Amino acid sequence: MSLLIEDYAMIGDCETAALVGRNGSIDWLCLPRFDSEASFAALLGDENNGRWQIAATDPKAEITRRYRPNTLILETRFKTKTGVATLIDFMYPCEKHPHVMRLVVGEKGTVEFESEFVVRFGYGESVPWVTSMPDGRLRAIAGPSRIVLQSSVPMRGENLRTRGKFSVKQGQTESFALTYSESWIPEPVEFAPESLLEGTEKFWKDWTSKCTIKGPYAEIVKRSLITLKAMTYEPTGGVVAAATTSLPEQIGGPRNWDYRFCWVRDATLTLLALMNTGYYDEARSWREWLLRAVAGNPRQMQIMYGIAGERRLYEVELPWLKGYENSTPVRIGNAAHDQVQLDVFGELMDAIHQARKGGLAPEKSGWALQRAFIEQLEEIWHQPDDGIWEVRSGPEQFVYSKVMAWVAFDRTIRSAERFKLDGPIEHWRKTRDTIHKQVCEEGYNSELNSFMRSYGAKEVDASLLLIPAMGFLPATDPRVVGTVAQVEKTLMKDGLVLRYDTSKANDGLPPGEGMFLACSFWLVDAYLMMGRETDAVELFERLLGLCNDVGLLSEEYDTEAKRLCGNFPQAFSHLALVNSACNLGRNGRPVDQRCDTEETAAGKKVTATAETT
Repeated sequence: MSLLIEDYAMIGDCETAALVGRNGSIDWLCLPRFDSEASFAALLGDENNGRWQIAATDPKAEITRRYRPNTLILETRFKTKTGVATLIDFMYPCEKHPHVMRLVVGEKGTVEFESEFVVRFGYGESVPWVTSMPDGRLRAIAGPSRIVLQSSVPMRGENLRTRGKFSVKQGQTESFALTYSESWIPEPVEFAPESLLEGTEKFWKDWTSKCTIKGPYAEIVKRSLITLKAMTYEPTGGVVAAATTSLPEQIGGPRNWDYRFCWVRDATLTLLALMNTGYYDEARSWREWLLRAVAGNPRQMQIMYGIAGERRLYEVELPWLKGYENSTPVRIGNAAHDQVQLDVFGELMDAIHQARKGGLAPEKSGWALQRAFIEQLEEIWHQPDDGIWEVRSGPEQFVYSKVMAWVAFDRTIRSAERFKLDGPIEHWRKTRDTIHKQVCEEGYNSELNSFMRSYGAKEVDASLLLIPAMGFLPATDPRVVGTVAQVEKTLMKDGLVLRYDTSKANDGLPPGEGMFLACSFWLVDAYLMMGRETDAVELFERLLGLCNDVGLLSEEYDTEAKRLCGNFPQAFSHLALVNSACNLGRNGRPVDQRCDTEETAAGKKVTATAETT
């Protein structure tokens, strides 16, 4: 039986990541990068598709776990009738070859363990050739991939698996290490896994010590920031949306997507989350990744890119994997990469503007690129697009896309004025005003007193909650208040928010998905801007309660089954958590920073009405 998604924790080295189950099994690991083919794919199949389990042999063992404070070092504690021992899992950050280290430390009495090591390259399909090396290590090779396993306990081959039983006594440590390298280069040298534990702990504690967050939510924010750092591909600065592919938005359903890529949509939230908590180097790296990725012909702007800026993210299905809890198909790549989504222009311009305000680069840096993109947007902003939720049912005139087109012109104007950059500002003002007028006339339903999902529609979607945060209208505007009320009425269930009603939206897929966690955090922010502080705090703390026992969130939450669903851990959820915590605290308020206090196209000052706590 599959573990629940919340039964997993993540370890990583800032180039790839592994999911470790509560049962001591690594069921997902792509090597050497986040987007490489998985060598352990049991998460989306079964143990025959690759896993590495180290666990007490006693089926009644009491299991608890935690991260060492301020680190990504995972400790899983097994307590049996005969003793207590802890499994320590970690990856040494930014090493030449990816290493997965596993130490079993005896704490009391004696505990018997078993290790089962099953490598399957190519997303669980390719069985490697396994041989013993002269120094006692095991070598697994298939095509371009090689994994070397070293172990302090004897291992044996059995039915295309490698097994070993051992006992640990109080004060005793047994060690295991997996090292990946290309099959044609010299084999990596043997090393002592214990020697890297101290360096790994120092790396994470040094990094966490830079965090400036204070207040009652500081620890959960730090955990989210560590998670986001671990999901950053260190060589390029790109932040993957999730460490996994094809974890379902509804268990058993087909909404299973590959999220091991970088979305332009996350740009501004990422910058503000990092800058507001003291991580300017990471924010600068993300900005540079963003500008490199989108550089080129503005007509070829994509909504997402690979972790090094790759553009061809072709989607294919893997029929040999049965999917998480039989949720098929399993997909790699993402067909949405070639969709037209106008909102990404607004995100790009907002991110560049916020980076200038934060002093991440010289003020003129990126201005020529920005002007080229705004010229392209001027040609296409009035056209229908595929929207923020990447529906596969054809373009529509989505309201949020138009709002973000307004944001693109608004932030370009603000940068030009604030930093004295050249450009046709008055012309841009006219375009900005035209977009604003059109959205208010065609995107607003006076009978429902609410903006709608798209022009002429009768339904809302949760992206409309961002209208005040973007500065399009004040949070106290009756149309915004009415929109929030309509979201509460039609998209809320058990206190959480859906992206949109899949039963009413023709999005090309069967209806059904979980409550979208980032959208629920957006409602927290909207409440704050409206002055509904009590509602904001209550919802925020409800959302914190959905984190698993080690502080991780997936994309969505199933309120009926009371479990996480969707890819895991999810950067969008953790970014939203960090920014909502900052809005509630004193580390800078992203909603104020984004909408600013300058004049909007509506001619009104935009200020949040909620006081900081």
